[in-house]
Amino acid sequence: MLSRLVKRTISISAFRGYIANPELAKYIISPPYDVLDSNEARIMAQNNKCSFLRVNKPEIELSPETDPYSEAVYLKGYENLQKFIRRGWLIREPVRRLYIYELTMNSRTQIGIVSESSIDDYSNNLIKKHELTRAKKEQDRTKLTETQKANVGPVFLTYKAKAEIDNIVQQIIQKKPHIDVTTNDEVRHRLWKCNTGENRKIIDEFKLIDKCYIADGHHRAASAYNVARKFKDQAIKEGKDITGDEDFNSFLSIHFPHNQLKIYDYNRVVKDLGGKSSKTLISELSSSFEVSEIIDPKPQRKHMFSMFLEGKWWGLRLKAEVNEQNPIERLDSQILTNLCLKPILGIDDLTKSDRIDFVGGIRGLKELEKRCHEDCQVAFALYPVDVEEVMAVADAGLIMPPKSTWFEPKPRSGLVVRVFDSK
Repeated sequence: MLSRLVKRTISISAFRGYIANPELAKYIISPPYDVLDSNEARIMAQNNKCSFLRVNKPEIELSPETDPYSEAVYLKGYENLQKFIRRGWLIREPVRRLYIYELTMNSRTQIGIVSESSIDDYSNNLIKKHELTRAKKEQDRTKLTETQKANVGPVFLTYKAKAEIDNIVQQIIQKKPHIDVTTNDEVRHRLWKCNTGENRKIIDEFKLIDKCYIADGHHRAASAYNVARKFKDQAIKEGKDITGDEDFNSFLSIHFPHNQLKIYDYNRVVKDLGGKSSKTLISELSSSFEVSEIIDPKPQRKHMFSMFLEGKWWGLRLKAEVNEQNPIERLDSQILTNLCLKPILGIDDLTKSDRIDFVGGIRGLKELEKRCHEDCQVAFALYPVDVEEVMAVADAGLIMPPKSTWFEPKPRSGLVVRVFDSK
């Protein structure tokens, strides 16, 4: 007899979070660890003893000469997390619950559900990926998670918007929020606590969703999986029964509906022209693009690019038709790679070349001009991808070109923390 196939669906759960002290939340919550380098983080945390950067980028409390991947850094991260808890900067919830997290930037709002997500959903590809991870960054987050026994930064997930979930969330946010702060970047952050009935309604609705997608946080998700696998192996060796409910079998996540998200352009700056002159570069680009000087450098639609070269902006309009059925080949980041970066500028591997750098669109096109006046010779501005394109790539089991998406606003770290004793 053939066994009946059971369709798997998304599993989220409530947990006892550690919540930023509302009176200090504005000073505690910090950008994700990977949008700042160590020097930028040191400057941001300067004169702010309760900045959460001291927990998720603990190297900033050690000498700048310290290896950021040394054991001392991870131990400092554990020590600082415990200090934040001990001093009441992070307050443990008395019960398991979900949370609603709203971010408002430039009058645009996105509202997410903070929960535990299942490691099994990640390993079974119900939580879909669109990026490769870098080994060193993955190892770094794995070691920090293992040492702290906590998820100090959420994985930013998205799902196909569902009216039933929207309605529940809208009812919850009619109440007064537990936290309401505006950070220095003028993003407003509000947090609500769900009650038992609201928890149940939301969890039941997610049982009808068969997949979600990582928008931002591939390294955090991979590190959670690595830690779960290691802790599970240790438990088995010790003769313990594995129920699936262990803290290490889940990770901290925020689910946002796809129609509330905004992706900014992710642009490229190149340090040299590969030995070619500007005239030669323009000539070779002309075989694939219509090249002309422009006044407004912002690309107006897909398959249109802008190039900053020798103090001028040039428009690059693609000549050939694009295979719109192929979710990778239709991406502008891949088109630019295929027709310019690889064949003309000789950059074969964007993940390894030190000749290319990437600039998030949130910094504006003036940042591209600035880089070309400082340490680069040419810059390329791209039209942003949309969420549906990201989903199509993930659904096809494919990987997007490096640095193709920049989601904004990004959830801050330290608003809700998940510690492995939180059940």
